[in-house]
Amino acid sequence: MSSVTIRGVKKKYGAMAVLHGIDLEIRDREFVVLVGPSGCGKSTLLRMIAGLESISSGDILIGDRVVNDVPAKARDIAMVFQNYALYPHMSVYENMSFSLRLKRMAKEMIDRKVREAAEILNLSTYLERSPRQLSGGQRQRVAMGRALVRDAQVFLFDEPLSNLDAKLRVVMRTEIKALHQRLQTTSVYVTHDQIEAMTMADRIVVMNAGKIEQIGTPLELYDTPANLFVADFIGSPSMNFLRGTLEPGAVVLADGSRVPVETTGRGAAGQKVVFGIRPEHLSLSSDGTGLAAEVEVVEPTGANIQVYARVAGMPLCAVFTERHDFRPGQTIHLAWPGRNAHLFDAASGQRL
Repeated sequence: MSSVTIRGVKKKYGAMAVLHGIDLEIRDREFVVLVGPSGCGKSTLLRMIAGLESISSGDILIGDRVVNDVPAKARDIAMVFQNYALYPHMSVYENMSFSLRLKRMAKEMIDRKVREAAEILNLSTYLERSPRQLSGGQRQRVAMGRALVRDAQVFLFDEPLSNLDAKLRVVMRTEIKALHQRLQTTSVYVTHDQIEAMTMADRIVVMNAGKIEQIGTPLELYDTPANLFVADFIGSPSMNFLRGTLEPGAVVLADGSRVPVETTGRGAAGQKVVFGIRPEHLSLSSDGTGLAAEVEVVEPTGANIQVYARVAGMPLCAVFTERHDFRPGQTIHLAWPGRNAHLFDAASGQRL
């Protein structure tokens, strides 16, 4: 296995800049997820690592080798695509062995590698079937098997689960994570789904508009987002944001409501700020005081109850694991542990 180093990488299509100087170090054996909204540049960056897109400037290294001008077939990478990219006229065995046959590897070696990969991916009983005889999840396993037999230095995944239904996606992301833990391959995984990123990654790279917003472990991004974009993108339901003015010990909302918060060393009095709190960190105030919220919609999910309300005209979501009989129009009072509160500068969006 090898590390992947990205230094000052930029990408332009004519006058349009897509990536604005990306710097990233992916360690040997690490599972890194690139996540962000559509159009942020994450798939373009992955394709540049693979050699499927050219680099406008900067360097990409796999191990100690600069691969800017190395063709994709010579980079020793294996890629799993969103649409499986299987040959429909070939059997599962033939699809998985195709790249090895191109290398003119000995038949005995090919057979051993294919059957070992099939055993790992629970495909042994499907080797003679064609792709059209398989389910979506089985096809994705074949695509992974085709990458696995190559013993590549780096595995690249380009939104491999986006074509699967919700239940199968949960199963497959667990299988991919377990496969990485078993094989310890350096892996770069692209998705727009932050739940996939949180559950699978050693580290997450959050991208937006061609730039990296923050890099960290899933819990680092969840607990200490660097800015409003990361705070909003990571977490489901997303973080609540209440805009107001910073005063000693509180954020004052437009209607005069005071949101208590530790302000020592965080901004200046009179500064416009955004107070952030995650829905699951809110609870009902035990003494009837706290932040007043008017209930609008109640969504029971079984495991919890999601309550959508308004505070000073701004939307807010609270998640309760206890059963409550809330009604639209009802006023509830909310409290939270001070350690779970977040403050951001309203102008720059940066964490205070």
